Amino acid sequence: MENKAILREWFDRVDSEKTGSITAAQLKSALAVGNLEFPISVVQQMIRMYDFDRNGTMSFEEFIALNKFLLKVQHAFSDSERDRGYLVPDDVYEALVKIGFSLDSPAFYTVCESFDQKKNGRFRLDDFISLCIFVQSARNMFNSFDTSKQGRVSLDLNQFIYCTANCRI
Repeated sequence: MENKAILREWFDRVDSEKTGSITAAQLKSALAVGNLEFPISVVQQMIRMYDFDRNGTMSFEEFIALNKFLLKVQHAFSDSERDRGYLVPDDVYEALVKIGFSLDSPAFYTVCESFDQKKNGRFRLDDFISLCIFVQSARNMFNSFDTSKQGRVSLDLNQFIYCTANCRI
């Protein structure tokens, strides 16, 4: 969905109450129509990632930003899935690099273990999207504390609790 007019039409259908914004429940239902099934917690994380005005809902402009991210993730998945319909961990790593995420082995395997829903080493598109939403949210949170852009942060307990509460899925 790259055309803004098509996105607007889709957004307006989802915004059934014509409020100019969509809720997590509305977004979850709309994604399910496209065979993307996510727990409400993942959809809420999607909204938090691009909720620039921090009102808990998604405006059309925020939706465009989310759509751009989801397209990037879907393209990386498609480029790496080799007509199987799923990724194995090596493919996940390759796809993450294409998106711009570089994780060391311990972080990568921990994330894979957390998002391998069936514990079979196969990541369907929705599993991979959930994993990418988590990594992007964690990156956003990290960057908000890495004010000197050194790639390192120091957190006190309150900041750490804030981070873990906002990055969980």
